[in-house]
Amino acid sequence: MALATSCTAQAAGGGGTSPSTTAAPSTSSSAPAPTSPTAEPSGTPTTDDKPSTTPSSSPTSTQPAAKVLMKDGDENAKVRELQARLRQVGYFDRAPTGFFGTMTGGAVKAFQKKRGLPQTGSVDETTWERLLGMTHKPTADELKPSTTNKLDKPDERCMTGRVLCISKESRTLAWMIDGKVVSSMDVRFGSENTPTREGTFQVDRKVRQDWSKLYHTSMPYSMYFSRGQAVHYSSDFAARGYNGASHGCVNVRDKTKLAALFDQVKVGDKVVVHW
Repeated sequence: MALATSCTAQAAGGGGTSPSTTAAPSTSSSAPAPTSPTAEPSGTPTTDDKPSTTPSSSPTSTQPAAKVLMKDGDENAKVRELQARLRQVGYFDRAPTGFFGTMTGGAVKAFQKKRGLPQTGSVDETTWERLLGMTHKPTADELKPSTTNKLDKPDERCMTGRVLCISKESRTLAWMIDGKVVSSMDVRFGSENTPTREGTFQVDRKVRQDWSKLYHTSMPYSMYFSRGQAVHYSSDFAARGYNGASHGCVNVRDKTKLAALFDQVKVGDKVVVHW
């Protein structure tokens, strides 16, 4: 089935001592005045051999360094919350991943610079407290958005029935039932030389574990809608994002979401590919 397997991926950072002066003669007594102990230079031992309480210096190197809470290479739920909060204030422009990499470090550094904090790129207690004060606790959808790309207004053809509504403009797939979005995910399309066809189609067949004989690659959760073109999971899309393209298919990079969608879609359901 060459047509059914023809759409896999392709290629598209101290004081000193006061000077001595001659005292004026006293009219009431010829005895010299006692020397005041405060006249001693700072740091000079007192007569009881104890050091003066006046500090001669105050070294700053003894102050403890700020505790680092999150840094490059960390991967956990706290990092996901950090990314969601940075996104709320405009410093992180994609869906949270839970991994602290160069993009997260750059966002943290930009946030620190704006607020006059040391630009370390790591999250210390001061940075974290400042961010907490400017944001709210992320919702479940903010922590794990249904799509990285924002859904646009559905095409009119998507407003009735069971539809895979696929937008080339927003690069999203919305699974809709009677005009309501049930789930959504990011997608990418074919290149200029191998474009994804536009129009209204239907799901002709489904293959849970398919293989492209033409391009020798896996095509899990394939849902064919226009001859050899199908909606399917792409490991290349998951790894490289929009730096690549398919050979005409609609690539999905979220395997878990697509697996759930595959189980819901039926042969005969509508597919709309539009701008």
